[in-house]
Amino acid sequence: MSYQFEFADVLEQWPLFLKGIRLTVQLSALAVVFGFVVGLLTAIGRRSDTPWLAWSCGAYVEAIRNTPLLVQIFIVYFGFAALGWKVSVFSAATAALIINLGAYTCEIVRAGMDSINKGQIEAAECLALTKLQIYRYVILVPALEKVFPALASQFVLLVLASSVTSQIGAEDLTAVASRIQSETFRSFETYITVAIIYIVLSYLARVLFWAVGLIVFKRRRRLGLAF
Repeated sequence: MSYQFEFADVLEQWPLFLKGIRLTVQLSALAVVFGFVVGLLTAIGRRSDTPWLAWSCGAYVEAIRNTPLLVQIFIVYFGFAALGWKVSVFSAATAALIINLGAYTCEIVRAGMDSINKGQIEAAECLALTKLQIYRYVILVPALEKVFPALASQFVLLVLASSVTSQIGAEDLTAVASRIQSETFRSFETYITVAIIYIVLSYLARVLFWAVGLIVFKRRRRLGLAF
């Protein structure tokens, strides 16, 4: 059985592909920025001496890490609607991705924080540094430097996971591919094209995070360990 590849009809739909790429990048960028903030704050909360705060942050992390992303997206999208809150597909998709990424980022950052030698913290306390200063200079920056490669990988995975948002009608790259293949009847060619686009997006994301590592972590740059 032979199969004739015909990419011409698929590639003619490049404006739709660009539209899907644009939405995928927008979703991913917002989720990475705000998801990192949520994860960072949650990691600090999990290490808090306040029992209820540590427990609440832990419960959030365990709930998210032990449920599928698709289920979380459905809960956010249909849950808001059930409560009478009208939110757009884009807003619901972004919120779900932020919530999901925040939990995974929390554990990565917390692992970095836990790796800081207690002697360094005690030395900072002896120098009369405030708790905020200790977190900023002694714990947070070195911790993020150590776990930066893991964070970068998690962010790239988020770019790929954003394809799940197509299930609630987000016109991302995957949704656009479904539309194109239904119109051209060239499923194989369509999804091969989409796979190549995702590979390119992942590579560009890795290059971006490598550049961020060069800028933010000067010591890693000097040692050649920015990524």
